[in-house]
Amino acid sequence: MDEPRNTRRFDIPLHRLDVPLPHLLPFAIGTFDTIGALSRANFPHRHTFYEIVYVTGGHGAHVLDSAHQPLSPPQVCVITPGQVHHWVDAEDLTGHVVLFNEDFLLSRSHDVTALHTLSAGPGHASGNQSGPIEALLADMEAEYRALRPGYHKLLRASLQILIVRALRTCPPATESATRNRAAEVAADFTRLISLPGATLRSVESYAQDLGLSPGHLQTLVRQATGLTPGGLIRLQRLLEAKRLLIGTELTIRQVAAAVSMGDPAYFCRFFRRETGMSPGEFRAGAGGNHHDPRIESIAACPDSA
Repeated sequence: MDEPRNTRRFDIPLHRLDVPLPHLLPFAIGTFDTIGALSRANFPHRHTFYEIVYVTGGHGAHVLDSAHQPLSPPQVCVITPGQVHHWVDAEDLTGHVVLFNEDFLLSRSHDVTALHTLSAGPGHASGNQSGPIEALLADMEAEYRALRPGYHKLLRASLQILIVRALRTCPPATESATRNRAAEVAADFTRLISLPGATLRSVESYAQDLGLSPGHLQTLVRQATGLTPGGLIRLQRLLEAKRLLIGTELTIRQVAAAVSMGDPAYFCRFFRRETGMSPGEFRAGAGGNHHDPRIESIAACPDSA
C-alpha cells in the first residue's frame, strides 16, 4: 500500500495498491506490521482497492463512513473502494490484512456483492468462523511468501473461501440476500455510483453499463432496497458530503460543489432535510475536522442554511 495521493489539495487521502516485488499480483497479505503503518492509519482515508482486516487482538476503535465501533477481537472488517475509514486510539493490533483489486476476484459479481454486504458496518464478530478464518489466512500468507508454482490460483480460490467465511459472520437473512438477482444488481449499481464523480451521470447511463433497460434497473433496485436508483444517488451524495465534512476542511461551498450541488443554500436545505441538522452542526457533532495532518488547515466553514 503506497503513500496517499490526493486528487485535490484538500481532498480525502487516497491510497492505492502498490505491491512490492517479487509479487506482480494485484493482491497482498500480511500482518499490520508487515503491511505497514498505513494499515492502521489514524486519519480518514479511502482506497482504490478492497481491504479485509481480521483483528485478533488489540484495542481501540474502527470508524467506517462515520460509523464508530470499539474493537472486540476476533472480528472481520471489510472496506470497499471509495469508503472512508480510520482507526482511533488503536494499540497492539494483531491479525491479518488482505488487500486486492476487483480483477483478482474469482467470481467478480457474487464476490463484490458479498463484500459490499460486509462493508455495511465497521466490523463483524467472527463467532464460530474464527478458527477456519485464522487457519485460512495463515495458509494464504504462507503461499503468498513461498511463491510456489500455481500460488496465484490458490490465492484466488482461497480469497473466495475467505469471503464466504466472512459472510457467514452476518445474520442468515443478510447472507441469503446476496444470492438474490435483485440484490446483485443493486450492489453493482451501488458500486458504480460510489466511484468518483459518478453522481453526475444519469440513471439511463448506468442501466446501459449494467445491460438493463432503465425500467428494469428501477424495478430490481427498488425490489432489493426499497428505493429508486435516483434515491440511491441522492443517498450517495449525502454520504460523500458526510465523508468530506468529517475527513477534510473544505468549506460548505466546496463540499456542495464536490457533490454536484453548486448552490450552497440548496445543499444546506438538502442536508438538513436528510439528517435533521445543518452541515456545520454535523461537522461539529462528529468532533470537528479529522483530516490528514499533512494538509494545511483552511478557514472555518460558514454554518448558514
